[in-house]
Amino acid sequence: MLISASPDVIRLLADPLRARIVEILADGPACTCHLVEDTGAKQPNVSGHLRQLREAGLVVAEPRGRFTYYRLLPDALDAAAGQLTDLAAKARANASTPRECP
Repeated sequence: MLISASPDVIRLLADPLRARIVEILADGPACTCHLVEDTGAKQPNVSGHLRQLREAGLVVAEPRGRFTYYRLLPDALDAAAGQLTDLAAKARANASTPRECP
């Protein structure tokens, strides 16, 4: 397992639309209609990506009247960033130590 429990945060953010949704939500909570307008994607597509982001623990849904707003959870991104930082440090420490061939 490279980064986190399934689904993998890095894999999720590799999708350009999901990455854009996360970027938009970093500016503050938004409802699906805002995300559709800001991304130009179709509503069912945006909703599907939001479901995946919710399941991964990257966003939470918050009902506000008739609308549901989505909020980014920065701790999930911090955890993934920390794991990438640790991986980079390990690679740096072992860069000059090749494995022996059998």
